[in-house]
Amino acid sequence: MSNANLAFIGELETIVQERIRSPHAGSYTAKLAAAGIRRIAQKVGEEGVELALAATSGDREETIDEAADLVYHLIVLLANQSLSLQDVAERLESRHSNLT
Repeated sequence: MSNANLAFIGELETIVQERIRSPHAGSYTAKLAAAGIRRIAQKVGEEGVELALAATSGDREETIDEAADLVYHLIVLLANQSLSLQDVAERLESRHSNLT
């Protein structure tokens, strides 16, 4: 994964956070956030199942699409809970260091 790809994930997280803080008409992110945590969590669950099904079908493009949907909805869920991918990365790093 290139640094540019990783940088975009950070940019996307910032965009999501901004759209939640300052919603504007036509924003899917703002609409989803306004629907509340139950709806956001439902979308994360749906996308997780869709990703699992895509992976079992062996369709690379569909798997990428569903993984992208899951990551996006995960970012929305985390932002809704005042969490970030940084928080998740730190936890993963901590777990890894405990294994070595």
